Amino acid sequence: MGVFLLMTLESMVAPVPSEAVMPFAGFLWFEGSMTPIWIVVASTAGSIIGSLISYFIGAYLGKPFVKRFGKYLLLNEHHLETTEKFFRKYGEKTIFISRFVPVVRHFISIPAGVGRMHLSKFIIYTTLGAGIWNTFLAYIGFELGNNWNEIRTYSEVLDIIIVLAIIGAIIYFVKKQIQQKKLNP
Repeated sequence: MGVFLLMTLESMVAPVPSEAVMPFAGFLWFEGSMTPIWIVVASTAGSIIGSLISYFIGAYLGKPFVKRFGKYLLLNEHHLETTEKFFRKYGEKTIFISRFVPVVRHFISIPAGVGRMHLSKFIIYTTLGAGIWNTFLAYIGFELGNNWNEIRTYSEVLDIIIVLAIIGAIIYFVKKQIQQKKLNP
């Protein structure tokens, strides 16, 4: 259940990196605490549910949501228009490929929903991309079970880098908003 919930959050805008979750699930497989089928099914199902939540936020709340809350997600109306055009042309490929790219996979479902990507194609490409990625990371955790302390060290460093990047982006965004308010009272 934990893998499912964490991967649901990971596929939404929450900063839960699959690079930390899935290798640990693979380690539990190595230890005999989890089965590989359960890991793949739970993680992929979580990825699909999280992606669908974000997709429907984009589809049903769309431009008004981006106009009102997009700044907190580093999105603006221009990004939305560009993304809608992009999805009309390359949507399917984008969804599949983005599942392998850190940070991008957290955000890609919202523009897909806004761009009204065909839902069945969205689910298929999300399932394929997330399933492959989750399986790969779990397998790495399984294979490197004997060296788990090293893996944990590297994933902790990666987590710290990602968190620092997010904090830096938030600080930059807040600073920019304050500067704009000073210029346009």
